[in-house]
Amino acid sequence: MNMSLARRGFLAAAGAMLAAPRVVFAQAATERRFVFVIQRGAADGLNTVIPHADPAYARLRGELAVDPASATRLDGSFALHPALKAFGELHGAGQALFVHAVASPYRDRSHFDGQNVLESGGSAPYELKDGWLNRLVGLLPRRPGEAIALAPSVPLALRGASEVGSYAPSALAPASDDLLLRVQQLYAADAQLHALWSAAMDARGLAGVVGEGGRRQDPAALGRLAAQFLAQPQGPRIAMIETGGWDTHSAQNARLAAQLRGLDAMVAALKEGLGAAWKETVVLVATEFGRTVAANGTGGTDHGTGSAALLAGGAVQGGRVIADWPGLAAAALYEGRDLRPTLGLDALIAAVAAETFGLDRERVGRALFPRMQGGKALPRLIRA
Repeated sequence: MNMSLARRGFLAAAGAMLAAPRVVFAQAATERRFVFVIQRGAADGLNTVIPHADPAYARLRGELAVDPASATRLDGSFALHPALKAFGELHGAGQALFVHAVASPYRDRSHFDGQNVLESGGSAPYELKDGWLNRLVGLLPRRPGEAIALAPSVPLALRGASEVGSYAPSALAPASDDLLLRVQQLYAADAQLHALWSAAMDARGLAGVVGEGGRRQDPAALGRLAAQFLAQPQGPRIAMIETGGWDTHSAQNARLAAQLRGLDAMVAALKEGLGAAWKETVVLVATEFGRTVAANGTGGTDHGTGSAALLAGGAVQGGRVIADWPGLAAAALYEGRDLRPTLGLDALIAAVAAETFGLDRERVGRALFPRMQGGKALPRLIRA
């Protein structure tokens, strides 16, 4: 067997031992932490941040409508799903805010195309080949080990010119120190494989014991693992966390509640794990598009347009709901079925990223979203 191929095969197998997808990291020379959480599957913003004062909400949602008495009141118009207890506490402490009736430029309701637009920062599917999060990394001061992906593959949002390594924790028992030493010796004379192996071991050292032999999909474990990286002085400062399962065509009430509990547990674990670093942290949660206003015939909702984005963190100027609310009356709906978006998700992301790292909003907007159209100005979102 070709020895080079054998070595590369073993490296792939070793990488598989460290394999549980879902988290991507990048480093920046700053004390601020920025975490982007993508909700793949089109999360229902109307039952996440509930427009309880809109008379059409309960009528159109029927049995899917969330009882405002069970929810956390945010203001006179909106309430928070009861599963989001940690987010509610953060809102009360001025460390969370919610942006409603928001959407990317995409309007055709395909998950794959919608996620491509959201992650690339383009105005149409496959218009751009790299991701806005990678372009954000390029705007920040560089230092060694700039980017790392905790995933078998790097999500589109972090693909691009900035180099990205990878680390994925395993559900298997950890490899022994003796085995790792032998592999290190095997690769010592191979410049390419030695560099790859060294990068993998650096990432393993940052991760510590968190995630070794753990559950692959436990949201709280993901939050703790992200905190393990982000809290370290020489660790990454930018992270991406992928969550799936938000496509609730049927049995939505139980499924959405479980999804939101998981998201809530993940952010609570991240906050706890970061400790003092939480005060310098911003977490942005967003989805590719929303869901229909009216319930369907199978106890769920179908692909829609406008949704809600969530912001949390000690650096967030919270305690608010930001919405240019269009209403849910028939004449106000987008194409007669969806929440009409009145705020741009690309403008929101650009504003959050710029304010988090003390950069100019216009410069960041041009770099992250080259085709972004002018829209309504957003108030300040992040503490200076």
